[in-house]
Amino acid sequence: MAEPDAKLNPAALPLADAARLLSAAGGQRITVDMLEADRGVGAPANADGTLNLVHYAAWLVREMSGRGD
Repeated sequence: MAEPDAKLNPAALPLADAARLLSAAGGQRITVDMLEADRGVGAPANADGTLNLVHYAAWLVREMSGRGD
């Protein structure tokens, strides 16, 4: 994770930081491999490979609703 006094940018989280944050917030372990698997099936990613937490959450909701579009 970033240095203790560094701020995380929810619009550009490295996958390791995103996995730690989502694990802490969600109460179940989320791994970098899980996030990479989601990206492999269409989860959005920034051009630099980071994760925009809001876009990812919207994608998850869409996937869970079964709309897919």
